[in-house]
Amino acid sequence: MSMPPTCPLLPIAPRRRYGPAPGAGRVRKNGRVSVSGSDGSSEPGDPLAGLASARRSYRAGELSEAHLAPTWLEQLRIWFGLAIADDRIVEPHAMQVATADADGRPDVRTVLARGFDAAGVVFYTNYQSAKGRQLAANPVAAALFSWLPLERQVRLRGPVAKVDRDQTASYFASRPRGAQLAAWASPQSQPLADRVELERRLAEVTERFGEDEIPPPPHWGGFRIAVTEVEFWQGREFRLHDRLRYRLVSPSSDRLVSPPGAAGGDPAGAVGAEGRWLVERLGP
Repeated sequence: MSMPPTCPLLPIAPRRRYGPAPGAGRVRKNGRVSVSGSDGSSEPGDPLAGLASARRSYRAGELSEAHLAPTWLEQLRIWFGLAIADDRIVEPHAMQVATADADGRPDVRTVLARGFDAAGVVFYTNYQSAKGRQLAANPVAAALFSWLPLERQVRLRGPVAKVDRDQTASYFASRPRGAQLAAWASPQSQPLADRVELERRLAEVTERFGEDEIPPPPHWGGFRIAVTEVEFWQGREFRLHDRLRYRLVSPSSDRLVSPPGAAGGDPAGAVGAEGRWLVERLGP
């Protein structure tokens, strides 16, 4: 079942090029960073050694029912705008998406959100990838935006469906040509002999399309997580965090809610034509 097209929540940050990370000059062997002159994981400089005692106190802000926006989408718009404006957050639209296969085995990865509307959040992928196959077998997902410099998280979950092909084509046309070619070249989540094989596949599709317009692959497109729960998490001191959750009680085309404590708000949430959203405070 496809779902209606979506509109972007906010202008997406300009596409970034991936270059050397800070500290890239440090010696690496097999992906490990040399610490204190050693490549071992048990030397005095081992970054994993102090995990049990590593902690900080969260004091950047608070979240109260009285200042919550009327809908989860409006609240997300506010927080998303602040994340975009914060130079410490490199890709505010990056989110972790969790899925599970038909046997219930969980999986998680980071993807980029490419649109929001009252129905949910959209991202794009190869339908033959691990997440594509998992969503075909078990079409539900959870997503997490983690904006640690702001001491904030946003958690979403709900059923998942493919977006229509017109929406996929429109988004695909906006991608850089190199990313379009990569979508055709990459057998996402499938084993490769080596990097050379991937580059050979890229060369083949580059020659195949030449200067022609590149359509989206038939096995590539968008998914929408149709949001039924959204939690806004604000870190607080001594782990007494603020957690406020919008929860869809019953399906509705009119997804409005008046948070408890808001002007004119109903503590039980607003009733729409076909359903209702509730706002609940959760224990930290």
